[in-house]
Amino acid sequence: MPFKKLNQFLLDKIAELGLEEPTPLQKELIPKIKSGANIFAVGEKGSGKTEALIISVLQKLQMKPKGDNPVALIYAKDKAAVVALEERFKRYTEFSSLRVRMVYEERIINHQKDEIYRGADIVIATPNRLSKLYFLNGINLMELQMIIVEDAEFLVGSSFHTDIDRISESIQKCQHIVFAEKHDSKLERLRDLFMGNAQVVK
Repeated sequence: MPFKKLNQFLLDKIAELGLEEPTPLQKELIPKIKSGANIFAVGEKGSGKTEALIISVLQKLQMKPKGDNPVALIYAKDKAAVVALEERFKRYTEFSSLRVRMVYEERIINHQKDEIYRGADIVIATPNRLSKLYFLNGINLMELQMIIVEDAEFLVGSSFHTDIDRISESIQKCQHIVFAEKHDSKLERLRDLFMGNAQVVK
């Protein structure tokens, strides 16, 4: 069964990239994300989690900017993870007007503020730097619709979840999606922080 019920420009890009049909995880996951539900997406490497993330975000945006402020905020572990995910997004957005911004510690924060001020649709960030940027009034999250955590195992045993929780508490009516390879008790505690009523999709 091919990808369907998506924005036509997105479908064209999916076909151009040679993705003929969704993986079993994507087939179940993408419609649930489209519905607006909070989701724990659990799957091994190669199950298509990252592509499902990208397709779902671009579907939410309908492949075009909605304003000057970000619609989707994606948390990643570190600079390497942020850059890698931005490169994956580029495959879909390089000939569009969508603006994907990166936020991580190794860059000068004022440069990041300037980039975001010029407009951002999708922000990929490390938790600590995004939190710092937010509390310096360097990013406006009032139009945010999606908060996503990629490869959430990095939250276990760290204080990163505190940074994410603070942002989540300040944003009303925002969809939360957590991607992980395993769904265990350590990640289950995220339900009490910012994943209330989340569905688990494996």
